[in-house]
Amino acid sequence: MEPQDRFAITAQPSRPWVVQQLREARPYGLQPRYLFRDNDGIYGHGVRAFLDSCGIEEVRTTYRSPWQNPYVERFGDTLRRELLDHVIVLNERHLVRLLAEFIERYYHTDRPHQGLDGDTPVLHAKPSVCNSPTKLVATPVIAPD
Repeated sequence: MEPQDRFAITAQPSRPWVVQQLREARPYGLQPRYLFRDNDGIYGHGVRAFLDSCGIEEVRTTYRSPWQNPYVERFGDTLRRELLDHVIVLNERHLVRLLAEFIERYYHTDRPHQGLDGDTPVLHAKPSVCNSPTKLVATPVIAPD
């Protein structure tokens, strides 16, 4: 599977495209209770109807208030600070590969998350007990080209 197959990217998203992305973001019937979103015109009755049919509550931010969606803003800041400030992105394909590596090989597996008491999402899902002292080792995640 190519990296671009994992990220749905389009230059011209449409309402049906957004609904399809929401459908694919619910693996095995698991779904969030809430969808935080801005007031982009792409969201409309079709997206609202889909969310209602899934039992997902739509939470809209106030116009021109991105601080009201702290999760997206925090991830964007983390992505910029921990990845994009350190590389020169050559093209869209390169960016997609960098994002795939960042999310799959670093963000979910190695990076501690404050909201999970310092665990990573992978460790939080599968807690392990370690009674012996551990050694901290830095490992580069994104390999240079």
